[in-house]
Amino acid sequence: MEGAALSRIGLAGLAVMGQNLALNIAEKGFPISVYNRTASKVDETVDRAVREGALPLTGHHSPQDFVLSIQRPRSVIILVKAGRPVDQTIDTLARYLEPGDCIVDGGNEWYENTERRLESVKENGLLYLGMGVSGGEEGARYGPSLMPGGTLEAYRYIEDVVQKVAAQVDDGPCVTYVGNGGAGNFVKMVHNGIEYGDMQLISEAYDVLKSVGGLTNEELHEAFSEWNRSELESFLIEITADIFSVMDDKGEGYLVDKILDKTGMKGTGKWTVQQAAELSVAAPTIAASLDSRFLSGLKEERLAAASIFREAGVGDILKNESVNKKQLIDDVRKALYASKICSYAQGMNLLRAKSIEKGWNLNLGELARIWKGGCIIRAVFLDRIKKAYDRNPQLASLLVDPEFAREMVERQAAWRRVVSLAINFGVSTPGMSASLAYFDTYRRARLPANLVQAQRDYFGAHTYERIDVGGAYHTEWHKIANQTKAPVKVLI
Repeated sequence: MEGAALSRIGLAGLAVMGQNLALNIAEKGFPISVYNRTASKVDETVDRAVREGALPLTGHHSPQDFVLSIQRPRSVIILVKAGRPVDQTIDTLARYLEPGDCIVDGGNEWYENTERRLESVKENGLLYLGMGVSGGEEGARYGPSLMPGGTLEAYRYIEDVVQKVAAQVDDGPCVTYVGNGGAGNFVKMVHNGIEYGDMQLISEAYDVLKSVGGLTNEELHEAFSEWNRSELESFLIEITADIFSVMDDKGEGYLVDKILDKTGMKGTGKWTVQQAAELSVAAPTIAASLDSRFLSGLKEERLAAASIFREAGVGDILKNESVNKKQLIDDVRKALYASKICSYAQGMNLLRAKSIEKGWNLNLGELARIWKGGCIIRAVFLDRIKKAYDRNPQLASLLVDPEFAREMVERQAAWRRVVSLAINFGVSTPGMSASLAYFDTYRRARLPANLVQAQRDYFGAHTYERIDVGGAYHTEWHKIANQTKAPVKVLI
């Protein structure tokens, strides 16, 4: 590399996300070196850099040349498949890295793997970050939301780069140092869990409007486009409106109607629900979205079940009644918004619980801010979530923020109408129903949990607390009940 100008940063892993992020970095004026095990990917990226504006990007076919082409202290972003490929890439590059250099994993990695690697590379004097990257291929190219966590010193190495590369909103770039350890990856995981809930709720709104209201794709496009000019304004609502306008290029009709109803997943939603269970944080909306993906995968079973139940006299839709479309569209909009608040509240509560457990000191308002642009769940109402946590950083739940509480109450009648209507028509709304049950459970001062605790004490002597006297109590329920039972009279 003697005599050659050194790059500001490096990136290894040139699938589409890696290529796009590298081109984004170069376009922002930071010379970048790129590397991939498959040489053709390197050449393809270099060619794109030329075609997209003679960007300052250089390709390397050997890991040694790649590492040596970067200025010290080196910062290398890795964008490869999570798991073992990350370890393999680290092992390959670490042979040429020097103490003080920094590795940044930009994949959807399990946070504990990041913490393990952080400690492992520290033995060689290397710094480490796990950085969540949200926004898909387009976000990577033109401005993602970035969630770096790990060594603060490592973040300082790349701070000037990521602040330019991230999506830009009215109050700054959509990036912040999240916290130490695996905080960045954990936050990205929960972001994805909220995304699961969002997408499920939108799909249920679509199902109710189509299956109960009989809306055509043209009417659905119009409704979602109108919603995107309301409190629901967001990336997911915007793209949903677009989807309903796309015709099938391989046949007649609309493309959305030709897509197989089986939803894929990559694991972050499952991790979110598992972590919620581990931390005893209720996340029923996110869990319902995951269950719905599981059930969607049972296509053959569902086809067989539909046939069996039709023969038994139960069709796909239980009623064939006309409804007021205008009223239904308005009610579903309100139900969707109220349900979304519950989903985000669950995600934020999970982040807070993990932050307390790990000592990450997560700033929930700041996380809401960096999700306002670039990422998949970007939405106008994230600004209001930020303000809610700015008003009260110790807010127990978004549901009890005065503004959100008022909005929930204003929309609850429509919310209940939608869920009830869907039930009566036999259209499942697991996300909306779970959100409504979450709201109803959380807002009640007394629940039937007293009976459950009595049952636990009856069969397992688990004890119980009283509402009138302190301490733990156990009752010989069976013995007392038998003493007070009246003899059973047998009539002949």
